[in-house]
Amino acid sequence: MAATLPVEGVSRRTLRSETWIVLALSLGASGVSALISFVGSLTRPEGLKEQAATLNGSYAPGRPWLDLAWQLFGIASALVPVLLVAHLLTREGAPGLRAIGFDLRRPWSDLGRGALVAAGIGSAGLAFYLVVRAAGANLTVVPESLPEVWWKYPVLVLSAIQNSVVEEVIVVGYLLRRLDGLGWTPYAALAASALLRGSYHLYQGVGGFVGNMVMGVVFVWLYRRWGRVGPLVAAHALLDIVAFVGYGLLAGRVDWLPTA
Repeated sequence: MAATLPVEGVSRRTLRSETWIVLALSLGASGVSALISFVGSLTRPEGLKEQAATLNGSYAPGRPWLDLAWQLFGIASALVPVLLVAHLLTREGAPGLRAIGFDLRRPWSDLGRGALVAAGIGSAGLAFYLVVRAAGANLTVVPESLPEVWWKYPVLVLSAIQNSVVEEVIVVGYLLRRLDGLGWTPYAALAASALLRGSYHLYQGVGGFVGNMVMGVVFVWLYRRWGRVGPLVAAHALLDIVAFVGYGLLAGRVDWLPTA
């Protein structure tokens, strides 16, 4: 069970406001954006599976160096809420992100556990996506549509790592710590974390929402068991790296992989 330290001298109202601000600057805002995007997809004349949800696209087509600058800027700026979380945890007397188990104390253990989790979730998740898309309840997910330039795969790997750090630090480690401190029950906190994770994937369709909610339940359970975000970051990063790089290598070359 992950321990929750008391936040001395900070009122519940302040903690509640702080949590809303962190979410509004990061994945909470993404959840609202995803909902608007999903409504837009539902109200278009074509079915969901005839539409595409692109995860990593070009910011400056035909201008590779400018595109690279925008890609790196996007990755770096997305990590700012994680720095805010580290600051807020330090303010309460905790050792920064180490308080939620995001550090280098157990790199091989975190990576090994993460690889096992990624193997299980990845295979089940791909099968679920293919079934739900075939049923017409999900958009065609396009993990990447970057130009064939030298920096394509390094940027995809960096994007995967950024996604994993932001999501697991905020949606699991930070959010659970705050909800525990605010007196939420473990089951209510689990539901809130899983629902938030599903919400910002809703732009992909019903499958993206449900599949990520299930993943959220598993990740919260593992965090409670291990008390560390590190293995979850490793698992998420491996899942996204395989999805992004694998799509770049296989799209159009295999029949079973849907493309836009």
